[in-house]
Amino acid sequence: MEFLGKKLKSENNKIINILTNEKLNSPVSEQYRLIRTNLQFTSVDKEIQSILITSPELGDGKTTTAANLAIVIAHQGKRVLLVDADLRKPTLHYAFKTDNTYGLTSVLANSTSLEKAISKTHISGLEVLTSGPIPPNPSELLDSKAMEKIIANLRETFDYIIFDSSPVLTVTDSQVMANHCDGIVMVAASKKTHKDNAVKAKDLLKRTNSIFLGVVLTGVEPVKHGNFNNYK
Repeated sequence: MEFLGKKLKSENNKIINILTNEKLNSPVSEQYRLIRTNLQFTSVDKEIQSILITSPELGDGKTTTAANLAIVIAHQGKRVLLVDADLRKPTLHYAFKTDNTYGLTSVLANSTSLEKAISKTHISGLEVLTSGPIPPNPSELLDSKAMEKIIANLRETFDYIIFDSSPVLTVTDSQVMANHCDGIVMVAASKKTHKDNAVKAKDLLKRTNSIFLGVVLTGVEPVKHGNFNNYK
């Protein structure tokens, strides 16, 4: 995968590549803009405001995809909120160097307000709601009435809400979150994600109340002659 600009490691040494202003004209940046355009065309018949980003397994690139998709949407002048709904292995606070003392779980537990839990980023129009402290019951929290209320409030404030969720085949969290969202994007890794696992994850997601928008393939080697197809 081409270096996107800002390369940060999370606590578990997971690499998270974040676009920077210096890399906005790179081939990879253009691929993220293509994904953004495709999503906008997909939502012609129905408004897609909240989007869940997930993957079959760990390490497929879902967090990098969620972060950079949120960035390129914000570049259009939209007000975007990126939410870390992976309440088991959250990483977005590392990517944006944001404090995770309070976050989504804090709001769900009524220990802080939604407004205080949301942080601005260095990117105009993009704000982040980190996961907060890791809870003992992630699925139950995500499936709660409190979560429905939070999302309803966010819809009134933001043009787009991007949720980074847990892998589909690991836990049920993504399926729970999908029922709260308008659309789903699944991320698969070239030469890593097994076809059977991708199909199984897709089938599970299609059983939810959300619209399956498509698949982003990461880690594709660029072809010759400068035609970079890192993401499809």
